[in-house]
Amino acid sequence: MLLTLDIGNTSTTIGLFNEEKLVETWSIASEKHRSEDEIGILLINLLKIHNYENEIDSACLCSVVVCLTERYKNALRRYLNINPFVVSNKTTNLLNYCVDSPEEVGADRIVNAFAAYSLYKKTSIVVDMGTATSFDVVRGNGDFLGGVICAGMKIQAESLKKFTSKLPLIKIEAPNNAIGKNTIDAMLSGIVRGHACMIDGLIKECEKELGETALIIATGGYSDIVAQYMERKFDFISPNITLEGLKLIYDAHVLLV
Repeated sequence: MLLTLDIGNTSTTIGLFNEEKLVETWSIASEKHRSEDEIGILLINLLKIHNYENEIDSACLCSVVVCLTERYKNALRRYLNINPFVVSNKTTNLLNYCVDSPEEVGADRIVNAFAAYSLYKKTSIVVDMGTATSFDVVRGNGDFLGGVICAGMKIQAESLKKFTSKLPLIKIEAPNNAIGKNTIDAMLSGIVRGHACMIDGLIKECEKELGETALIIATGGYSDIVAQYMERKFDFISPNITLEGLKLIYDAHVLLV
C-alpha cells in the first residue's frame, strides 16, 4: 500500500492507496514544533486504527514546510522502514517547466499540475484554496506555465482581526447576502464573495493570455463554499487531487526506474 502525504502550512493531508483505490484520508495539523518521534508515533497510531501498520510498503510526499520535510522523511524511515519519494522539480521531470525559476515552484503546485495534466490532457487551471489560494496552469502537452498566488480566505479573516481594533475573528462560511446587515455578514461577504469575484476575474485574465478556454479544477477546503458565488462554475471540484497527483507521480517514477 502507498502512503501519500501533502504537508501544507496549516494542515497535513494523508492518503492511503490500496492499488488504485484511495481507501483512507486523514488531516492533521502541521505543527512546526512536532518532533520526528512524535510524527512517527502519530503515523503509526493512525495506521493502527484500521490495522494498516504492517501493510505500507511505499510513500510519496510533497511539502511546503521546510522544517517538517526532513522530520517526516526520517519518521517514515525509522517507524515504517520506508524511504519516501519526495516531490520537487529536481526529482520530478514529468512536466515541462516553462517558468523563470523552476526551483521556486512549490511541490504541491507541481503535484496539482501533474494531476491535471495526467487526468485530463487538456489545458487546465487548478485552483487550490488552502492557506494561500493558488492557480496552477498547465497545457495539455505537459507545459507548466506558472500561475497565481493569493492570500487565502483564512489569512484574510485573520488579517482583519489582527490589523483592526474592532473586527472579530470569524469562521469562514457561506454569507447570506452581498450586503451584510451586521459586521460578521459584511466580513463574510467581503471574504467569500470577494474571493469568488477574484477567482472569476483571474480565470478570465489567464484564459485571455492562454488564448483558449481552460478546464477549471478546484480543490481545498473552501471550494464548495466559494463555488456557490462563482459566475464561471468549476468544471470539477476534486478534494483529493493532490493525493491523487502524488500517487500518479509515484507510479510514473517507479515505471521510469
